[in-house]
Amino acid sequence: MILEKILKSNKLIYFLIRQLRNIQYNILPTSISIFIFNIKKFFRVMRFYRKGRYEKLRNVKNIHKGERCFIVATGPSITIEDLEKLKNEITFSMNSICLAFDETDWRPTYYGIQDIGVFNKFEQYIEKLNVECKFISDNIFTKKNVPDDHFIFPLNLLNHNSPHRKYRTKFSNNAFAVIYDGYTITYSLIQLAIYMGFAEIYLLGTDCSYSSNMKHHFKDYDHVDPTFLLAGDKMISAYKEAKKYADRHNIKIYNATRGGMLEVFDRVNLEDVILEDYKSMRLQ
Repeated sequence: MILEKILKSNKLIYFLIRQLRNIQYNILPTSISIFIFNIKKFFRVMRFYRKGRYEKLRNVKNIHKGERCFIVATGPSITIEDLEKLKNEITFSMNSICLAFDETDWRPTYYGIQDIGVFNKFEQYIEKLNVECKFISDNIFTKKNVPDDHFIFPLNLLNHNSPHRKYRTKFSNNAFAVIYDGYTITYSLIQLAIYMGFAEIYLLGTDCSYSSNMKHHFKDYDHVDPTFLLAGDKMISAYKEAKKYADRHNIKIYNATRGGMLEVFDRVNLEDVILEDYKSMRLQ
């Protein structure tokens, strides 16, 4: 205690010690893990190593070239009626969407998850889920034997697992090489969708609005992000990167969410999108 008082009394020494601790506990571990990640990525992409758990991702590259999809997030604006309207569409969904399955026979075409805490809550549902692919991040699935419907993706957390002041991320069009964390699995699924060739992407349930009443998901499962007051801003910062990439490559991303705080993408009405498609089919 005496030593601490002496150090605190000298502001310069105290400042230097705090900076050294920050390097020791935050910057250095993050830098080492990113370095290792990039070395593995290099060997994988250059095809020096072809037996890794990411190999199956190569099978889904551009399999939906030029098509459209819907990414269904789990914000409070989602309803069972919305899910029912998507039965004939190619859809991605995530996390707690499993809790809606006793109310609808709709199932997503693809399912994604990257948070270990959420995965532990829904592991029993995920095992039984019948979808084309289950996209699971490598920080969750560490086993060597990968089930046939599991597609493990390389998630680069950047510095997002340590305290920092600026919400920076990147965007990847090559999920086999890397998917960048954007503070939400929805951001990862956008990167996967583009890797799979989709040219038109509709977002639902991306409310980005984390109110103090704790109504953050359409189905409550006792999970609260401890940084929820910042969560919306973090996600929106990432979506801006997706928007930049999409605009440069003539990919359309729309926000079909009912309400919410996400204004990065042009808004559309889900019913109008489905109805327009129905009318075009009738005319053919």
